[in-house]
Amino acid sequence: MDLRFGEKEEALRAEVRDFLREHLPREDDNGAGDAAVADTEDDFERACEFNRKLADRGWIAPAWPTEYGGLGASIYEQMVFSEEFGYHGAPDTGTRGFGVGMIGPTLIIHGNDEQKARYLPGITSGEDVWCQGYSEPGAGSDLASLQTRAVRDGDDYVVNGSKIWTSGGHHANQMFTLVRTDPDAPKHKGISFLIIDDLKNTPGVTIRPLINMADRHHFNEVFFEDVRVPAGNRVGEEHRGWYVGMTLLDYERSGIATTASQRRTLELLAGDLRDRDAATRQRRRSQLADLVVANNVATYLGYRIGHMQASGQVPNHEASVVKIFQSELGQRIFNWGVNYLGLGGQLRAGDPLAPHGGDFPEEHLLAVPTTIYSGTNEIQRNIIAQRGLGLPRA
Repeated sequence: MDLRFGEKEEALRAEVRDFLREHLPREDDNGAGDAAVADTEDDFERACEFNRKLADRGWIAPAWPTEYGGLGASIYEQMVFSEEFGYHGAPDTGTRGFGVGMIGPTLIIHGNDEQKARYLPGITSGEDVWCQGYSEPGAGSDLASLQTRAVRDGDDYVVNGSKIWTSGGHHANQMFTLVRTDPDAPKHKGISFLIIDDLKNTPGVTIRPLINMADRHHFNEVFFEDVRVPAGNRVGEEHRGWYVGMTLLDYERSGIATTASQRRTLELLAGDLRDRDAATRQRRRSQLADLVVANNVATYLGYRIGHMQASGQVPNHEASVVKIFQSELGQRIFNWGVNYLGLGGQLRAGDPLAPHGGDFPEEHLLAVPTTIYSGTNEIQRNIIAQRGLGLPRA
């Protein structure tokens, strides 16, 4: 494994950086946290406009094959895009995160020709905004316990139940979801993978906001009451949707944008520390250096995933290692940042005395659930133990 990118990738990096500097003004950006999360209506419109600019260059899904609207870029070139987008806080609507990173690759692997022709162009154009219907009030980490039912009725499925923690569901027009189609089968079986079109205008669908502890509307709960979904919207075989969904999660856990975003935050803190008095620098610099070293480790763990994919391997427990390390490190970084900034580090955005625009306390709160979503870190440790170390199931 070569730990350096080649000339081709570095030339692309320079091109991507120039584009981002032109189209992402940073005058009001303080470099803390993930600017990619489009929670407010203004953020969402900004993200839509940015994705349209990416689509004009074919940069929505550069690593996809050309027949699916991509550029046929290599895994390493895709890593360059992900890294630069993460570092510069490129905004997203759900098109790149859920569309390109999750449902798109799943359709390429498991979808039929009609589904690929129908859904992939809407992703690469930036027109469709996707959300994920997985978690339920009683099925989170134990996702296979989901109870949302889909009963076949002629050419349709009739869906009843609810989903929770639906990120971006209030902005999305498309949802991919797991539903139970055989209640008598073992829990990992009897599940099917469905796509719900025109989500907000589908009869029987109700979307209600959930406000998180950072006072953002990012999550939602979604209720289904006799919602009719065409059987042609099922991806893969009936009752075998669990395996389709697990393909999707392998893609979700293999990105390196998070460590790039954290690197920007650490650079901001390092710049702040350089302006402090000598005693503060002496007391704090080793602590900050430890975080920088850890983030470098996370970066190379992410590169390992890219190397495996480029070599034709499918990351599994290796991706779980990345998820654990990145999420716990993010909590450490923002916890350190808030405490380093002192009393002022508690001031939120909008307070004129808040250091760095008040981003750190909010990002500190947003880092808390990262060890829970996308599969809790406890679940990830089980995956590592069983699939990586070959230990028996407890």
